[in-house]
Amino acid sequence: MSILVGYVPTPVGEAAARTAIAEAKLRGEKLFIVNSVREGALVDKSVASEDDLQRITAAASEAGVESSVLESTHSDDLADEVLALAEAYDVSLIVIGLRQRSQVGKFIMGSHAQRILLQADRPVLAVKAGQGGS
Repeated sequence: MSILVGYVPTPVGEAAARTAIAEAKLRGEKLFIVNSVREGALVDKSVASEDDLQRITAAASEAGVESSVLESTHSDDLADEVLALAEAYDVSLIVIGLRQRSQVGKFIMGSHAQRILLQADRPVLAVKAGQGGS
């Protein structure tokens, strides 16, 4: 089986990637790194650069973990895209980063992480910035 991590180039995304690499090493599983772009977006700060992705795959390789980057696009909902990829690749674990937001922010903007946590049909490991395996 394998592990899927939703990666964005932020402290939260870095913590999720470190944790996913550590879990993949511990379990002896392949790692899928999801970098999803919103369709039609000209600029999206949550999209990882080629350098970011090479750095994460190099860290995985150094840890002895086989990894692949899944670059996809999502139209409306990133949570749906992550859940669909988890099912398509039959992963044993989804790793996501959590950032702190106010209750009002969650109500107005929704929460991709919350939807993934509640709707996933497989285990989800949620990581905050400052956490992550070494």
